[in-house]
Amino acid sequence: MSNKIICIENVSKRYQLGDGRFHGDGLRHKLDYMLRSPFKRRLGSTIELGTRDAQFWALRDLSFSIEEGEVVGVIGRNGAGKSTLLKILSRITEPSTGRVRLRGRVASLLEVGTGFHPELSGRENIYLNGAILGMRRAEIKKKFDEIVEFSEIEQFIDTPVKRYSSGMYVRLAFSVAAHLDPDVLIVDEILAVGDAAFQKKCLGKMEEASKKGGRTVLFVSHQTGVIQNLCGRCILLEGGKIGFDGKTTDALDFYAASSRKLSHASLVDRVDRQGVGDARVNSVYFVDSSGALVSEVFSGATVRIRVAFTANPAAELRDCRISIAVVKDLAPVLVLSTDLVDKSLMKLSGDGEIEFVVNRWPLTMGTYQLTSYIASGGACTQDWVEDAASVHVLDGDFYGCGKSYHEGWAGKCVLVEHAWRRVSPPDMRRGSLAS
Repeated sequence: MSNKIICIENVSKRYQLGDGRFHGDGLRHKLDYMLRSPFKRRLGSTIELGTRDAQFWALRDLSFSIEEGEVVGVIGRNGAGKSTLLKILSRITEPSTGRVRLRGRVASLLEVGTGFHPELSGRENIYLNGAILGMRRAEIKKKFDEIVEFSEIEQFIDTPVKRYSSGMYVRLAFSVAAHLDPDVLIVDEILAVGDAAFQKKCLGKMEEASKKGGRTVLFVSHQTGVIQNLCGRCILLEGGKIGFDGKTTDALDFYAASSRKLSHASLVDRVDRQGVGDARVNSVYFVDSSGALVSEVFSGATVRIRVAFTANPAAELRDCRISIAVVKDLAPVLVLSTDLVDKSLMKLSGDGEIEFVVNRWPLTMGTYQLTSYIASGGACTQDWVEDAASVHVLDGDFYGCGKSYHEGWAGKCVLVEHAWRRVSPPDMRRGSLAS
C-alpha cells in the first residue's frame, strides 16, 4: 500500500493580469465580462480580458509526491511560485489544470492570522480552527490548555484577536495548527514574524511532530540553516516549475550554482522581478577608486557598489530609496540603503546611477549574491531583483595586525572593529594599579 500523503499531478495555476477576471471564473464573472466588453472595445483597450497576452502562469506542470512523515523544504526566489503552491495544497485556491490528492487533515500557516476571525477571541478562534480541521469539541477541549501554554499569551486568550500584535497572532496561530493533530502541517515564511526564542520553539515542535508523531511537514523558508536542520528533502521552484527535487544539501548547492549563473545575466533582460516597474535597476557592479570594474574585493578594503537605474519621468517618483542586500546561503548578511544614511527625500526621473561606499568591507572570504531594490512613496515596491550581481571576497587584513580571521569563519561571519583591555586582575606588564 502506498504511503503517499500528498500527490500532485501536472498542476498549473494561471492568473489574469489586470483586474483578474477569466471567462471560466464562474457565471458572475462571465456576465461581468459581457457587460464590460463593449466599453473596453469603445475605449480602445489593447488587451482584452481572457486573452493569452493577459495571463500569467504562476505554476506550470508540477508533479511530485510526498510520503507520510516526510519533512520537505520548499525554496526558490521571490515569484517562483512557492506561496501559490502552498495555497493550492491548503485548498485556499484551486489549480487551473491538474489534480491534487491529499490524505488526512491539513493545517496551514501562510500569513498572519490565517483562518482567524478578527472579532472573535483567541479562545473562540481555537475552537473555530479546530472545527475547520474537522475535530470534535471534546478533542479541542482536551488540547486547549496545551495550546494556550505553548502560545504564551494566556492573559489575552479572551481578547478579540483584532487587538493582537502580529507576534501574538503568529504565536496562537502556530500553536493551534501544531497541536490539533493535523496529518499535514504547511508552514510558509510566517515564522519570521515571531521572536527568535519562539521561532526556535516552533521549529522544535515541528521536528517533534515529524519524528515522533509521524506528521508530514511542508516548510517554506529562506533560512538555509533551518532548512538543513529540519528537512531531509528539498524542492526548488524556478519560474513556476521544479528546478530540483532531492536531498536538501544537493538542492541548496544547485540553488547556489543557479544563483551565480543568474547574477551574470543582463538585468535589462531579466523578467523574474517584482514591483510596479516605473523604476528599474539596469545593472549592479563593483568598481575600484578609479571607476574600473572589479569582480573581487578584499576584507577590510574600501568597496564601491554602483547601481544604474531608469525611472519613468511621467511617474514623478518621490520619497524613493535604493537598497542593496548582500546575501549568503539565501540569507541577507549586509544591507545598504540610501534612506538609512540620508533622511532627505530622493526623487527619481530618467536614467541615473548611485554609488554605495563601504570604507571597511566587513565580510569574510567567499562568494556572495546581491539583491537590488527600489521603492517609492515610502513603501511602494518599484523593482526587486534577486541575484542581481555577485562578488567574490578575498581574505584581507581587516584588523591591520597581520592576521586573518580564524579558520572556519570564511563566509560565515561579519567582521567589526573592536578593542579589548584587561580589567581584572590588573595587567602586571603595565604596572600595578595599586600605588
